[in-house]
Amino acid sequence: MAPSREHKLPRQPLPGARRQRRVRLRAILFALIAAIALSFAAFAPPRLLPRVSTLWPLDLAKPGGWLIDRQISELGADRELCQQVLTGPEVNVIAIGDRPMVAGCGWNNAVQLASAGGARVDLAVASCGVSAALAMWLTHVVQPMALSHFGQKISRLEHLGSFACRNIRGNLRRASHRSQHATANAIDVAGFVLADGRHVVVKKQWNAPSAEGRFLAAIHDGACRYFRVVLGPDYNPAHNDHFHLDRGRWRACR
Repeated sequence: MAPSREHKLPRQPLPGARRQRRVRLRAILFALIAAIALSFAAFAPPRLLPRVSTLWPLDLAKPGGWLIDRQISELGADRELCQQVLTGPEVNVIAIGDRPMVAGCGWNNAVQLASAGGARVDLAVASCGVSAALAMWLTHVVQPMALSHFGQKISRLEHLGSFACRNIRGNLRRASHRSQHATANAIDVAGFVLADGRHVVVKKQWNAPSAEGRFLAAIHDGACRYFRVVLGPDYNPAHNDHFHLDRGRWRACR
């Protein structure tokens, strides 16, 4: 008698609910891998990745996508690229010479910033990265919010300066560290002047139940897209009268 052969039953299709779970799990896994890859491309140290500006140059007229932080960062190390990007009508700058670093203070690849986003700025010196971030913030956040809340644009930004050879203020744990102001890589924004001459002042109108208060809250949050550190009056008493905006190493939006 011939030995019997095992016969495999035909593979049955997965039940509908189980099949749907597998599809969802695959979609979640794919999304997770994509998010990790995009985050690495956006935030990894420049030495680990080719320059994104070669393929996707920064355009101040556009609000920018998920690579915006890296695109702005790459301006700092490339004077020629900086000059190509910082052009009108979104920004009006004059290139200035470097100031050699002494005791942690000085600047490289900085500009004199006359105007940005259709508003007077009159900033004597600011790093290329800060200038680009400021121009994009004014163009794509501040001016649209001014139109929304006041029906008019701002004509001038009022600030407390960019360069100052000093340490960090208001943070006892980092009081011995140089501020981003020491390399002209930050700006302190005190307020704005509207087209009709009215003033919007951070010190007086932050958290106010008014159009000015809502405007300041909206543009504070919007600055976090273009700057790495955004500190306002709620952060500590040292910032009660301005927004500190910088393009330094750390990240904070407070």
